Amino acid sequence: MPLRPGRCYRRLERPYTRVEYIAGAPYVQIPKFELGNTKAKDRARFDYVVELVAESIGQIRANALEAARQMAYKYLSKYVGDANFYLKIVTYPFHVLRENKMLAMAGADRLQQGMRLAFGVPVGRAARITRPGTVVMHLEIEKKNLAHAKEALRRAASKLPLPMRIVVYPKQSLQTKANP
Repeated sequence: MPLRPGRCYRRLERPYTRVEYIAGAPYVQIPKFELGNTKAKDRARFDYVVELVAESIGQIRANALEAARQMAYKYLSKYVGDANFYLKIVTYPFHVLRENKMLAMAGADRLQQGMRLAFGVPVGRAARITRPGTVVMHLEIEKKNLAHAKEALRRAASKLPLPMRIVVYPKQSLQTKANP
């Protein structure tokens, strides 16, 4: 059965996250959450932090997160090189999506009604954005490659269903925020 459109899962419903109680819950299809130069001692040379921030609440399916990750990583590795950036997917798809499958039979003039408000079968996962301003992707990069970083996150944002904003700030301000 094909994948349903994202509008079917746009609403925030009650979170369904306890995987130990869910029979047949799908695995997370994102292979890596940290890309590029992941060594902490090498990341000290990066001057700027560029973040992709959600502007509204909603859900992002795991396959959309994976598409955004691939888009940003391919662009950055081609134009900047793997040793010159650090990319991290911050949001994690905890919420298990369910679908109550209905049948449409040939020759029938109406759809099957089935059980109304049925619980459904697990079909995928989604990351929940419950507050505007939630960081979806975090990127550390040198100043000379800042334009490439903005372009990579712009391309990644086109794969996500919520309106996104790109925020750029120097890395030193991040350290002063953590240690006042």
